[in-house]
Amino acid sequence: MQRCGTTGCSSGLAAGCCSSSCLSPSSLATELSMNMMKRGSVVRVRLCRDTRRRSFHCPLQKKRFRSNRIRAQSSAAPTVAEWDSVVGKRLQLLSAVCNNSSLRNLTRIPISKFVLDRIFVCDKHNILFCQTPKVGNTQWKKVLITLNGAFSGVEEIPENLVHDHEKNGLPRLSSLTPQEITHRLKNYFKFFIVRDPFERLISAFNDKFIKNPRSEPWYRHDIAPAIIRKYRRSHRDSDHAASGLHFEEFVRYLGDVEGRRRMDRQFGRHIIHWMTYAELCAPCDIHYDVIGHHETLERDAAHILRRAGIEQLVSYPAIPPGITRYNKTKIERYFSGITKRDIRRLYARYQGDFHLFGYPTPDFLLN
Repeated sequence: MQRCGTTGCSSGLAAGCCSSSCLSPSSLATELSMNMMKRGSVVRVRLCRDTRRRSFHCPLQKKRFRSNRIRAQSSAAPTVAEWDSVVGKRLQLLSAVCNNSSLRNLTRIPISKFVLDRIFVCDKHNILFCQTPKVGNTQWKKVLITLNGAFSGVEEIPENLVHDHEKNGLPRLSSLTPQEITHRLKNYFKFFIVRDPFERLISAFNDKFIKNPRSEPWYRHDIAPAIIRKYRRSHRDSDHAASGLHFEEFVRYLGDVEGRRRMDRQFGRHIIHWMTYAELCAPCDIHYDVIGHHETLERDAAHILRRAGIEQLVSYPAIPPGITRYNKTKIERYFSGITKRDIRRLYARYQGDFHLFGYPTPDFLLN
């Protein structure tokens, strides 16, 4: 399957883009699943055209069809080697985009104290985990807390402890000496998780400005009113915040380069929930071993536990069915009332993340 010349492949990459390494991670996972299922599904169509009826009209081939169906079902889950290949392709794509000079200002982020603050350390098992909010980080923190020995299982950890960084026993990489930091970056197993950038923004908007389940009043009381004052087009209401922050205003704020920078200095650390993955984890300067995808979290969680050598020590929490599935309909609904100009500005802000991690350009929103 070739993706060169499509949105799945970063435009401007060096020659050689037309190769399997240019496939997006999500496309690779889909291709693997389709290839493994193809044998059974194609046989079904070829052997018996009338599949809508309950009975078979090609009895001589019934046994063969059943064996193919069983084979397809048994091979639906990728093997360890096949998923290793998927993860390897992701790192190849990341390296190619990191070396693309036209995207350098969006992808090359120096390793600063801010980045080191995002990376949690598990010295007991030589693991570094970079936190990327709104992609299931709570569960990975539970895994690391369990590994530290304070709890026997992830299900026993109180939710409020996970986010109390003074008490959860997870040191940040920034708390160590320069020599200790260098040693861990060079020798520890390093990973982080990503998801479709626009779907992540929708999740951040809902979590911080609509639901706000952790009682973080500053999002509604400080950040939302500031964004409304600057980006709400109609100011007829005497109380600008009366109707709460709209997603359209959130998008306009994120796409306004200069205005957002000024406001972000005022908002401080709270902006991490919508900062780019590049800004949070510096993936072009830190050589991560695995980049998991929220959309394939079940496979990636098992892969990470195995690669880190901890699969016999801890289990990743159960994943509710469908919760990690990419939802194009939801994205279309949220962006339906937003101008193309504002969407394009937003995409320009997150373009680096789309390219680095193989997410296709959302042409259905941009064009």
